[in-house]
Amino acid sequence: MCSTANTIGAIPITNVRNRYNSILCPYKSPACEFPPQNSSHMYAFNVIRPPNQIQTKDTETRFNSDRILAYQSSLRCSNNDNLEAEVEEEEEEARNAVREYLEEYGASREESEQISSSCPKYLKMLIDSVRDLDEWNSWTADSSEIIASDADSCATGTPKLESFKKKVYEMAKGKGDKGILPFLESLGLSLSSATYLAGYLSSHSHTLPLLIHKVKYVKEIFFSDSDDKGLIGKNARRMMMHFSASADEDLQQTLSFFEKIQARRGGLNLLGCENASFRHLIESFPRLLLLPVESHMKPMMNFLEDIGVPGGCTNRVLLLFPPILFYNIDKDIRPKLLAFEKVGVQDNDSGKMLIKYPWILSSSILENCQKVLHLFDEEKVPKACSSLAIRNWPHLLGCSVNNLKMMVDKFGELGIRSNKLGKVVVTSPQLLHCRPPEFLQVVSFLKDLGLVEEDISRILCRCPEIFATSIDRTLMKKLEFLSAIGVSRTHLPRVIRKYPELFVCDVDRALLPRMKYLMKIGLSRRDIGFMVRKFSPLLGYSIEEVLRPKLEFLTKTMKKPLREVVDYPRYFSYSLEKKIKPRFWLLKSINMECSLKEMLGKNDEEFAADYIGVEQMVVPPS
Repeated sequence: MCSTANTIGAIPITNVRNRYNSILCPYKSPACEFPPQNSSHMYAFNVIRPPNQIQTKDTETRFNSDRILAYQSSLRCSNNDNLEAEVEEEEEEARNAVREYLEEYGASREESEQISSSCPKYLKMLIDSVRDLDEWNSWTADSSEIIASDADSCATGTPKLESFKKKVYEMAKGKGDKGILPFLESLGLSLSSATYLAGYLSSHSHTLPLLIHKVKYVKEIFFSDSDDKGLIGKNARRMMMHFSASADEDLQQTLSFFEKIQARRGGLNLLGCENASFRHLIESFPRLLLLPVESHMKPMMNFLEDIGVPGGCTNRVLLLFPPILFYNIDKDIRPKLLAFEKVGVQDNDSGKMLIKYPWILSSSILENCQKVLHLFDEEKVPKACSSLAIRNWPHLLGCSVNNLKMMVDKFGELGIRSNKLGKVVVTSPQLLHCRPPEFLQVVSFLKDLGLVEEDISRILCRCPEIFATSIDRTLMKKLEFLSAIGVSRTHLPRVIRKYPELFVCDVDRALLPRMKYLMKIGLSRRDIGFMVRKFSPLLGYSIEEVLRPKLEFLTKTMKKPLREVVDYPRYFSYSLEKKIKPRFWLLKSINMECSLKEMLGKNDEEFAADYIGVEQMVVPPS
């Protein structure tokens, strides 16, 4: 009970004021000094009360609480810059405390420095916990004890920070995660995920050094030697897009992992990027951190290389199907690979299939494989064709049989069955992934160009890739190109029938460069259009391998004008070494001049009979 108005508890108010202004807050502005004895400020009246108002124990408790509030309110009036500096000092001491804590549990100095600098939410949690504990203690302690304790701490400066550091250290140790929690956050995991996983790992007797070693190895096998991260993401998108069969638990987890990466800016292109993917990999497959390195993960890497997966490609297999690491080599993987002997998979073929489609080790894919093979047998597709199609494009095994059957029926409506179907499946197995409406749109597009159903059937057998392309982005672009070089709509059916492959040639990389080359040597755009109308495959030939050497021989050796190839563009279809040169040198040896069509348009017997007078042409060395 206070005995006078000039005391706080048992401490004279003058002494408290002097100690506060000179020791506790030497950095405070004068405006924030402890209120003078006769101050009229509101909180002065809350602090200094006449004795006759303090008559009960409850009143004294409220009086002490008011003094604490006034004291804490005065602290909040400190200079902002100094407060920020104090916060930074506390954070630095908290980092030092965590570093020492990590070192105690086996982390090296370098590792503990890196971890303590990369777990901001863990640090904030510890700091907030210490502050909450201090605040609680301040409410339960006597006011004079608080002021005296803070005054002693501020008077010496460093001991206060050391005390804070010690509290953070004890708080971290009290969590019981043995350093695993801050380490997991430093890997990029959210604090909630790290907390859950830390408890999971701690319950399995994982030590911090063992976990650090294991994480380094997991990163090495998943993300090193990845020279084409974009390709991994492209494969993942393709696998997701073409998958329509039922999914077992391993596939569901893998698809969930892909979806987490896809939701990020950059999407699945980031799948092979350690900084973007590792966090989601561990959150999706936390059991990876339970697998022993020496007795399980390393033998699995050796096994993959033994079956034909190159060392630089193992990470592709793992990223596209992480559950493979949980499998037992002898009990799970070998039996599943043996099942693919039905489609002719032997020796290193299984490694090649794994690179293309790691999901073949999934139980649901293996089950669907039997259904796919049964469908092909029902449709009388030659076994050699169906087996080759699956080996070349194992993604077929992820397609539901119902979807495959719908596409097979659409092919049948165009007369594509049994052997013809086998040819289509081998040439372009991806076409079986199409949706029937998309396929029928291409059929209608070709009909609108003047092609009849019989023509479309032949095109489907010869170049099935056309029916898997986009009308707007691919087919229309080719028509615009043909129109630009003078191929009218009336000539389109003939051009397409003779060379449907034109629809799958890249305009910018193939057609335009070839056209520009022909124009550079002296042909006009009109000449090129005329040549394409007469000989559709013209722009399908390589500049370096066909066009340039044959044109140079025509103009420099044969001394013929370019007009000759305009009139007879089929000249480019003949072998330079086996037909053009031998016939030219024979004609030259007998001083015979003739057009390109006369020289090349006849078979050997006709040519010999017309120009040499013998039934068999004898070709002298060139």
